[in-house]
Amino acid sequence: MREILQWTTLIVCAAATLARIPSALRGTNRSLFFIFLLATAAGVLSLDVFYLPIDRALGGINIASLLLRLIVFAAIYLVAFRVSRAFGARDAYALISGRIGLGVLGLFSAALVTLFLLMDISASSPGLADASSRSPRNAALLPYYWATARGYPMYVSLALLPSLVRTLGSRLPPLVRAGAGLMAAGAVATTAGFLLDFAAPAVSLERLVVNNSAVLFFASGLVMVWLARVRAQRMGGTRNVMY
Repeated sequence: MREILQWTTLIVCAAATLARIPSALRGTNRSLFFIFLLATAAGVLSLDVFYLPIDRALGGINIASLLLRLIVFAAIYLVAFRVSRAFGARDAYALISGRIGLGVLGLFSAALVTLFLLMDISASSPGLADASSRSPRNAALLPYYWATARGYPMYVSLALLPSLVRTLGSRLPPLVRAGAGLMAAGAVATTAGFLLDFAAPAVSLERLVVNNSAVLFFASGLVMVWLARVRAQRMGGTRNVMY
């Protein structure tokens, strides 16, 4: 079940990346291409079959785990940046890309790197599954590491959610509103995934389902809005919503 969810997420993101290559080569909204590319890279690193050889090539000390979390930070930032600008959400834009938002991103990134360096992570372990049993220090620091890794996506999701909900009641094209609805679901799932990190280990499958669903919701929402632009262009429209 775990690998099925992860492979599904990877395939969806990779397909969206490939579909965006022609537009990216023309210079049309390359940021959307990079969002899908980053999501694909995150999907690759989340799978054990790719994680282990990649991490060993990087020294075998779980650098791939830190890289994965930073890629997620970059991807969620780009999504929120594009959505907040396209939907005219000045409040969300300030919280995400203004001084406050960039400060929060820098703080979470610095905290993540610091916690990673403080841990004893000298052997490749997908998901850092074996890290907590390696030393008491790891057992103490690992919950903070995961809280930091999930904390920034949750912050961005909460900042973005009001503008997505407002879009649902707007007069924008149905595909755009559907995309906003899917991304709103992704924001809710991201927040739920953060809360599940504090639940008992017995809900690990539920946590995996929620976290992968968040990625799929965001990716599907972006695709829906992209399709709305394609349709508008074919009909001679001039709307310019997040493309």
